[in-house]
Amino acid sequence: MPQDAFLGIDVGTSSVKAVIVSPEGHVLAVDSSPLRVNVPAPGWSEQRPEDWWTATLDAVRKALHNSYGAVVRGIGLSGQMHSLVALDASGEPVRPAILWNDVRTSEQAAYIREQIGNDRLRDLCSNPALEGFTATKLLWMREHEPESFSKIATALLPKDYVRFRMTGVLATEPSDAAATLLFDVRKSAWSDEMLRLLSLDSSILPPVVGSAEIAGRVTGIVADELGVPDGTPVVGGGADNACAAAGAGVVRPGQLLISAGTSGTVVAPMSEALVDPGMRIHSMNHVERDTWYLMGVVLSAGAALAWWREAVSSGAEQPTFSELVSEADTVSPGSDGLTFLPYLTGERTPHADANARGTF
Repeated sequence: MPQDAFLGIDVGTSSVKAVIVSPEGHVLAVDSSPLRVNVPAPGWSEQRPEDWWTATLDAVRKALHNSYGAVVRGIGLSGQMHSLVALDASGEPVRPAILWNDVRTSEQAAYIREQIGNDRLRDLCSNPALEGFTATKLLWMREHEPESFSKIATALLPKDYVRFRMTGVLATEPSDAAATLLFDVRKSAWSDEMLRLLSLDSSILPPVVGSAEIAGRVTGIVADELGVPDGTPVVGGGADNACAAAGAGVVRPGQLLISAGTSGTVVAPMSEALVDPGMRIHSMNHVERDTWYLMGVVLSAGAALAWWREAVSSGAEQPTFSELVSEADTVSPGSDGLTFLPYLTGERTPHADANARGTF
């Protein structure tokens, strides 16, 4: 029998994931479609936005097929933070998306720190200027790809691009906007002062809606492609870490979420926008209204395990992650003094250093 349900889509780094959930919160089906990260140069990390969309269609169709007649009544989105999706006036990407773990923008991050200073950054956007943040990517494009930069009509984040493909509406929401270095975290609005100081045009930034507000509705042709009803509402959604915290019920001060995906994070909700005086950790807007969170990030968590799996296979059949973890379980705590520093693509917390490298 057909049953009402909600669809959740996560635009991750390694895959796009889709989950079908009943109104009572029961998971009816889960599926995913893999993604590939392109590395055109050392320290670079890119993906094609079109690949996100193709993977979204694949993951959603498979999940719906296994959901025993679920009829989607609403769609929510989460996604990787910081990554820059630069669109031209027709809504087409002007270049591949520059991802959150791309560290080519060290000079631009240093420029922001020198020109604005940590005290001003603390006041304007509550976060340090690091390579991962979206603003540094825009400055890099302006300097190194001026022709492509001149074509930018809108700068989006990954999940917002997928919603744009669904609805034709350009928008973002506070939890993802907070990770751009262009957003006033305390006021939950774009920072005109940051834009002025960086000489960026405010017209390239999309309107901000609430995470739980309807941002648009699925258009007819796309509805057929996805397998959902025409006009299905799509809400603002949230950054992946904020959505993970909300899904785990971590939305109040005193609660804590530790998660390990490609990166590893620790998220602690706050009732006010607190900022670390040393600017070692991030302060972001939560998906819950009038709620913020502090976050520490290790750039290579699951990515380190994936790298190790590839390294030990030496061309042979790769072991599964379960096999690797089972082998690790046989080793005594402390690994007899062997230590691995997982700085495969630099580090974020507490040592903000894009040049940090892994070693045993």
